[in-house]
Amino acid sequence: MSLLVVGLSHRSAPVSVLERAALAPDARGKLLQDTVSAEPASEAAVLSTCNRIELYADVDKFHAGVAELSTLLARHGGAGLEELTPYLYVHYEDRAVHHLFSVACGLDSMVVGEGQILGQIKDALAVAQEQHTAGRLLNDLFQQALRVGKRAHSETGIDKAGQSLVTFGLEQLAGGPDVEAWAHGKRALVIGAGSMSSLAATTLVRAGVGELAVANRTLERAERLTGILTEPGGPGAANGLRARAVAMDTVGAELPLADIVVSCTGATGLVLGAGAVAAARAGRTADLALLDLAMPRDIDAAVHRIEGAHLVDIESLADASADAPMAADVDKVRGIVSEEVAAFGAAQRAAHITPTVVALRTMAADVVAGEIARLDGRLPDLDDKQRAEITQTVRRVVDKLLHAPTVRVKQLASEPGGAGYADALRELFDLDPQTVAAVSRADTRADRHDAARERA
Repeated sequence: MSLLVVGLSHRSAPVSVLERAALAPDARGKLLQDTVSAEPASEAAVLSTCNRIELYADVDKFHAGVAELSTLLARHGGAGLEELTPYLYVHYEDRAVHHLFSVACGLDSMVVGEGQILGQIKDALAVAQEQHTAGRLLNDLFQQALRVGKRAHSETGIDKAGQSLVTFGLEQLAGGPDVEAWAHGKRALVIGAGSMSSLAATTLVRAGVGELAVANRTLERAERLTGILTEPGGPGAANGLRARAVAMDTVGAELPLADIVVSCTGATGLVLGAGAVAAARAGRTADLALLDLAMPRDIDAAVHRIEGAHLVDIESLADASADAPMAADVDKVRGIVSEEVAAFGAAQRAAHITPTVVALRTMAADVVAGEIARLDGRLPDLDDKQRAEITQTVRRVVDKLLHAPTVRVKQLASEPGGAGYADALRELFDLDPQTVAAVSRADTRADRHDAARERA
C-alpha cells in the first residue's frame, strides 16, 4: 500500500486561499483523469467540500507523487502552486488512513462531530468510481472510512460535540441555540438546490419559517425541493408552509421580501453583490440575516459593512468554531480511529500476500496435474477408480504441506513490517512474477465489477 494524500483545509489555510483553490464541480472528473494519467499514480479520488480540498492517490514514488499531486491541485483549482505550497499538508500510508478516518468521524471538521462529511466522502467515492479511478485500495479505504464514521456516531456521543455547518451558521445568526424561536414565522430565501442548500431549506422549515423561496439555475431542481418539503408528511406540511421555486434571475426581486437568506451554489463568481443587499435593506426596519456556505463565496464580503445586514460566512464560522466546546466523547472517537487504522493496515498487508499464495497453490496444482499425467503414461492399465484414488491422495498431501505455511504467512504478513513475506514466498518457491501479477489484476477487475454492480 502506497497511499498518499495532498490537500489543504480550514486548519491549514486561510479562507481566502481555500476560496481561490476551490474546484468547480465539473473539474473533479478531469482532475481524477489527469492524476491517474500521471506516472506516479494508479488510483485517485478527490474530497472537495466547502472547507477542504484533498487529493488521494495510490502512488509508487513518494516525492514524485507529492510534486505531481500538488501541481494538479493548483492546475485544476484557481490558485497557483507557489500560493498553495505553504498551506498544503501531506500524509502517507498509515498517516493518510488515519487522516481520512478522522475526517469521516468529524474530528477534522470546522464544527467537530458534524455528520455531513459522511455524505461528502460517499460522493467522492462515487465520482471516483464513475471515472474508473478508484481501484482496490481507494474502494476499500473510502468504504471503510464510511463504516468508521458511522461507528463513531453510533458508539459515542460525538453528535453532541457539534452539528452541521447549516445549524451552526443559523445559531450564529440567531445569537444562540434557539433557532426555532428566532426563525419562527420569518420569510426565507435559499439560493441553490444542491445537498447543502437542501439541508438548509429543510432545517429552516423545521425551525418554523412561514414562507420559503428556493432559487436555482435549474428551476426543476428547485421545484423538486419545494415539492418534497410541502408534500403530505413532509416537514412543511404540518405548519402550512408556503413554498415556491423561483428562477435565479429573480433573486434581486426576492431579496427585499426575505428575512433570512442562505446561499450555497457552485458558482465561480458572486451571486449577491453588496449593492443588491444594500438595495434590499433600503426602506425596511427589520435586519436582513444572510448565511453564505459556498466556497468560493456567493455573497460579497462587503455586506459585513452594510448597516442592518448580518452576514455569516465560512470565514466567520471558522472564527466562531475555534471557541466551540469539545465533547468528552471526542477521546473515544480518537480511540476508535486508532483501532480502525491498525485493522485496516493489517487487512491491506494480508491482502497484499493473497495473490502470491494463490499463485503458489496454482503452481502446486499444475505440478500435481503433470505428475498424474506422467503416471497415466507409465501405468496405463490403472482403472478409473484407482486413478481417482491416487489423484485425491496426492492432492491431499500437497494441501497438507501447503496449509500451515500459507496460513502462517498470511498471519505474519498482517503484522507491521510484514510486507516482505510475499517477496520471500516468491523467492523460496521460484514463482513467476507474471503469474502473481495476473492474479492481482483479476482480483482488481472483480472488485470493480462488484462496485459497478452495487451502484446499478
